[in-house]
Amino acid sequence: MFNSETTIRVRYAETDQMNVVYHGNYAQYFEVARAEAIRELGFTYKEMEASGVVMPIVELHTKFLRPAKYDDLLTIKTQLRELPTDHRIEFHHEVYNEEGKLLTIGRIVLYFLDAKTMARSTMPEALAQHIQPYFS
Repeated sequence: MFNSETTIRVRYAETDQMNVVYHGNYAQYFEVARAEAIRELGFTYKEMEASGVVMPIVELHTKFLRPAKYDDLLTIKTQLRELPTDHRIEFHHEVYNEEGKLLTIGRIVLYFLDAKTMARSTMPEALAQHIQPYFS
């Protein structure tokens, strides 16, 4: 299993009239955390796209347990629980506040697609080499 942590400070523009993070912003928080997790592995989205593979989101599930508010420092824990073996990859996210309280849970499924044909593909070999050691 691969684990990563990313911190994000809630900006004023990300909150609603109730001073709570607007629910739609969590998709962006999860995206930042995924990109940073892949970077921690020694690979980047930019390198993946340069290799001819894109990763669109096909499923996004979010469960809101407690609110995050303006100026909170959030820790987003990202997990890859399974080694991708086909065209899909699944990320699990948990968002915590500074007190360590779990605020939000997310699960995102993405597909590996050939950038030119948009046909299903597999994980780029370069990324697979970085992920494999966590599942040995």
